[in-house]
Amino acid sequence: MVDISDDTKGGYRRIELLTGPGRRRRWSAEEKARIIEETLAPGARVSDVARRWQLSSQQVFTWRREARSDQTTKPSDPAVLPLPTFVPIITETGVAPAASAVTSAPPVIEVKLAGAVVCVAPGMDGSTLTTVLRAIRASASRR
Repeated sequence: MVDISDDTKGGYRRIELLTGPGRRRRWSAEEKARIIEETLAPGARVSDVARRWQLSSQQVFTWRREARSDQTTKPSDPAVLPLPTFVPIITETGVAPAASAVTSAPPVIEVKLAGAVVCVAPGMDGSTLTTVLRAIRASASRR
């Protein structure tokens, strides 16, 4: 039979030591932004980042959602706008034209359609171009 007075007989008791942060921590906006930025890195997992910062992943997801809604509702400051990203231009392999030829030649658009190449000069009429492209497409469908 277990008696209440058994604990007072001088034996060692089990003690549980809790380590880690206490509850109700306060996070500054800079710390939240740093944590959110870590989760947006390519290949990063929210659960790993949350574990590293001793947070629950639900808390990090909430911060991310709040950050997205703040960006959409607040008027953006033109001085802080992100830089535009550009798609790289992939050119065909071949001989590059001479620099003097590029500056002196008027811009020309080449349209490749059904094995034909149509060069569109700057002053070409739009209706004429449409007629030519339709004729090429029709001749390709007859083959």
